[in-house]
Amino acid sequence: MSEWLSWQLADSAFPTGSFAHSFGLEAAWQHGEIPAVEKLRDFVEATIVQTGYSVLPLVNEAFESVTRLEELDTLANAFLTNPVANRASRIQGSTLVGTAERIWPSESVRALKARSDAKYAHVAPLTGVTFRLLGLRLDTVQRIVLYTTARGVLSAAVRLGIVGSYEAQRLQYGCEPCLNGVAERCRNLIIHDLSQTAPLIDLMQSAHDRLYSRLFQS
Repeated sequence: MSEWLSWQLADSAFPTGSFAHSFGLEAAWQHGEIPAVEKLRDFVEATIVQTGYSVLPLVNEAFESVTRLEELDTLANAFLTNPVANRASRIQGSTLVGTAERIWPSESVRALKARSDAKYAHVAPLTGVTFRLLGLRLDTVQRIVLYTTARGVLSAAVRLGIVGSYEAQRLQYGCEPCLNGVAERCRNLIIHDLSQTAPLIDLMQSAHDRLYSRLFQS
């Protein structure tokens, strides 16, 4: 595995479409659930934990068993009952594999694109399969998933005007203990461990489409 590749995939310039999503933050903010920086910190950490338990089990299983992609994609679709989160997952999954096909064209990636086009294309199982085809280790994949979740929420917070860039970076740095803890607890999770740990965030995100005005898709 190239260490440079892992940095490239974690970079905000890598076009996966995550910049269009706030992970439920926009709806939570408009509903008055983020009145102060401390609440934003709580939101970010709750989202990291939720990612560990609702995304990593699917990433782990898909990484270990590429042939089960369709089964895991169907499971992801059933698990994501929130229509906003479901749609966001499908958009990001399709964007991820489409981007990989353009940057690293190969027979295996083209075959993966065809398989994803035939199903729902949820981002969690596709992340596991795509990153394995690119040669990453599973522990690196897990950390990229958790890191980009935290970065995505805080990037959205800056664009929404909740915090400035410097404060967002301080919050990102302060997430290290949470990121390490979730990475350790969730590194061996499988689909039987799949769970929703932040139902209030899920509930607020489901109201995203009913916001009077919005910057993000989710």
